[in-house]
Formats: sequence, C-alpha cells, structure tokens
Amino acid sequence: MAEANASRNAGASALRCSGRFMVSTAVAPWRSIRSTSMAPVCARATLAASSQPTMPAAPRHPYSARMIPQTVEVPPQHRLNEAALDRFLAAHLPEYGGGLRVRQFPGGFSNPTYALAANDRDGRPRQYVLRKRPAGKLLPSAHRVDREFRVLRALRESDVPVPQARVLCEDPDVLGTSFFVMDRVEGRLLTDPALPGFSPGERSAIWDSLVDVLARLHAQDVERLGLASYGKPGDYLARQVDLWTRQYRSAQTEALEEMEALGQWLAAHLPAHGRTAIVHGDYRLNNVLIHPGEPRVVAVLDWELSTLGDPLCDVAYTCLCYHIAEPPVGFGGADPVSLGIPSEREFIERYERRAGVPVTDWPFHMALQLYKSASLLQGVYRRALEGSGPSAGLSKKAQVAQRACIALELVAR
Repeated sequence: MAEANASRNAGASALRCSGRFMVSTAVAPWRSIRSTSMAPVCARATLAASSQPTMPAAPRHPYSARMIPQTVEVPPQHRLNEAALDRFLAAHLPEYGGGLRVRQFPGGFSNPTYALAANDRDGRPRQYVLRKRPAGKLLPSAHRVDREFRVLRALRESDVPVPQARVLCEDPDVLGTSFFVMDRVEGRLLTDPALPGFSPGERSAIWDSLVDVLARLHAQDVERLGLASYGKPGDYLARQVDLWTRQYRSAQTEALEEMEALGQWLAAHLPAHGRTAIVHGDYRLNNVLIHPGEPRVVAVLDWELSTLGDPLCDVAYTCLCYHIAEPPVGFGGADPVSLGIPSEREFIERYERRAGVPVTDWPFHMALQLYKSASLLQGVYRRALEGSGPSAGLSKKAQVAQRACIALELVAR
C-alpha cells in the first residue's frame, strides 16, 4: 500500500510540474515506472519556463490549392552558375530543351533548394527541383544529398509516393558542391498540423493518408530495393541515444538536470532490438506534399536524415505534435479530436492496423524524440548566443528543459 501511495504521489507531482505544457495521456502500452526523483527536476524546469515571456501564437490562415511554398529570387549568396547548370541539364536530361529559370524555396531547408523552370525539346514547360549541398566546411556525414538521391531512386517503383529523382552530380566544377535534380511535384505544403481552412473530414483524411504512407514506407523490402547497406546493422536505438547525448554535450552552455536525468533514463531503458526498416528521420506534415485538390499525400520530401533503423522512431517523431503545444510542431493549444484529427491513441492504432505490427515501448520512443528535439534546440540556442545563428534562437533556451521535462513526466507515469 505504501508503495502504491508513493507511485500515486509521484504521478501527482509529475502532473503538477507540467504547468502549461500540453501532455497527452492517450498512449499504450506503458512500461511501469516508479520515480519520485524526476518531479522536483521538472518543477524547476516549470519555474524557469514561467519566467520566460509567453510568445503569442502565430496567426493561422486558410490554405489554397496552389503549389506552396512560393519561390523567391535567389539571394546573391546562394546564386548558382546558371550557364554551367544549363550545360549539365542539357547533357543529362533527354527531354531538356533549355530556357532555364532559377528561383529558390525560402527558409527551412538545411540543403539549399531551388525551383527550376525550363522547356522540353518540343517547347512545353517543365519544372524541376534542385537540392544542393551547402558551401563551406561541413562534417563528412552531414548534408548528404547523395544519400537522399539514392533512397529516392530506390523508392521510385514502390508504393511510397516520392518525387522522381533524375540525376546526381558530384563534380564540384559544375556548381561547387554536389547536388541532384528531381521532377517537381504539384501539391500543397501545409505547415500547421491543425490544418486551418479544411473541413473535419478533410483533416481526418489527410492524417489518415499520413499514417498510411508511413506504414507503407516501413513495409518496404530493403534487400529488394538495394538498400541493405543504407544504414548500420543493429543497436540503432543505443546509437540514437549516444548521438543525441553527444549533440547536446557539444552545444551545452550550462548544467540542466532535466537533460541529464533524461539521458540517463534512456540509456538505462533501451528496448530489445525490434524491426529494422527504412526510417525517414523527419516524417511530419510539413515534409510531405498534399494533392492540390484531394486530401492525400502525393510526395514525401526531405530524406536527408533517412537511414535503416527502428521504424517506431518515425511514428514517435510524427506524434510530437501531441506533446509539444507550440506551432509549427503542435496544435497551438487546440484539441485535435474536435478538429477531426485523430488522437494520439487513434494514430497509433491506425499505424498498427496498416503496418500489421504492435507498437511497443511507446514511452521510450516518445521520450527519445523529445530528447532529440531538446538537443537540437540547444544547438539553435548556442549558435544564437555565439552570434553565428539568428537571434530568435535565444528564445529556445527554456524549451530545452521544457521538452526534457515532458519526457520525464511521460516515463514516470
């Protein structure tokens, strides 16, 4: 009885420390955890968060059926050698007929991404997208557009909707760094998971399609696709915990007990080895294109973080919106179910039905994605602090501890 009371008290403390965080309770199955040490840590995170100014929610606007995002003129620092690119396209795309015009997709892309308009040999308009490795000194494993091209080519005949990858260039004499060209897919890029401007039925269908495509991706036969060597075998979750711990340490500016406690918990509670599948690594609504007039996914974008690993990492990453309230990740305080969007439990159950496998160790997988998110935010904050990143990154400091606290509450229930 005393042990049961202690467990209830720990849960109550965890709930008290949640403050204004949006924390979902609809997940299963849970691993039983009794911890009285996490709640005080999270309480300190809540006090720190409450001293930060509350940012107003971004206004939401209905989306049209046109191609989004709009492109902009290429800024001087990102301009391409268009003459060299024109020669390259003429040599490698059989239909290419010249008339090249180059614009850029603004913001949000770690690899500069360009919209190419041209004509085919019969004078008809053609549209392409170019993804390029950034200039400057980079880690060898970072910004691997060649890997993105490889997975897109492998999936082109599968039932996973992807743009048609056309040609990869690794000759630095053309544009200075490696790049690839793919066909442009017409569709809507929707950046708000609450989907303002849509009916409840449309929202439900879009989220249903998001689940369906993810399950199809995870069902792909990597041997048949020629992707058996696309990632390291085994120990994926252990390597993920180690990776994000190292990433956090490299950007750390002060001691945060929440991050220390979470990193230690993850390392001590690694699940048994599960399935291995293609993992997208950044699967969420704003990394897919929705059909211009229908509520369904027509292309999955931004494969630069893809590898072979535990597919539940993708499922948990997509579900971050149920645990982080602030847009563009979360629903901004709105109740997704009232909007026609599935609850977290419904999302998981839909995935289980489509994938034909159970979702297990859910608290671990969600906590890992929150740890990853917090580690990335710490990097954004440090770059802003040092002046090498946008000053808006200074506002991310409180969110690091907040996200770690949400994870600790989750695993302590």
